[in-house]
Amino acid sequence: MVTFDSSDLFDSPDSRAFEVDTAIFDVDGTLVDTNYQHALAWYRAFRRYDLTIPLWHIHRAIGMGGDQLIPHVAGEDVARRHAEDLDQAWTEEFRAMVDEVQPFEGARELLAEVKERGFRLVLASSGKQEFVTRFLELIDGRSIADAWTTSEDAEESKPAPDLLQVALAKVSGARGLMIGDSTWDCAAANRLSVPTLAVRTGGFSTEELRAAGAIGVFDSLVDLRRSLDRTPLARPR
Repeated sequence: MVTFDSSDLFDSPDSRAFEVDTAIFDVDGTLVDTNYQHALAWYRAFRRYDLTIPLWHIHRAIGMGGDQLIPHVAGEDVARRHAEDLDQAWTEEFRAMVDEVQPFEGARELLAEVKERGFRLVLASSGKQEFVTRFLELIDGRSIADAWTTSEDAEESKPAPDLLQVALAKVSGARGLMIGDSTWDCAAANRLSVPTLAVRTGGFSTEELRAAGAIGVFDSLVDLRRSLDRTPLARPR
């Protein structure tokens, strides 16, 4: 299933709004299948402090970094008292599951085709360096991306736009396009007036992603690659 806002994008009066030179790919949940491991790791981290946060509620916040997720799901008081310890607990819990993580079908092929079409390519993650390094290895990202990011590159994580600003700055990109899997990817991009293409690999519905601002929603990376000519990634403008 593919939904896209404009089948005549490049012939429309507003087409310049979608002219891009840089593709910014989210990593977790978009290129590699991590969202449910993230949710379970956070659940277990909270349980260490006798906090039981329903997994469905945690899942709705995946895409945020820990600085945003903890107060969002557990409240500001918990964040003030336990943020650093919870982040460390999450790291330990996620590290125990990281060997399970695999790339989504078509991830490498999609990146290669976008690069071959002439776009600058940035892999934007707010994850910790040890995990980002591992995930880049899974998709051979270092050999193809022009740049990548980690949590060390931004003061605030999504939905703050810091990471996208850094991603564009690293490649001197003037007009970016976000490719992500969560409503938080869309929210961060919206704050910079950057359009977003979304894939449903993070577990968010088409309706949620469209409501958050995605101009196109795709069931998978394979579907997105097949539809590139109908998107702003048809060619650099």
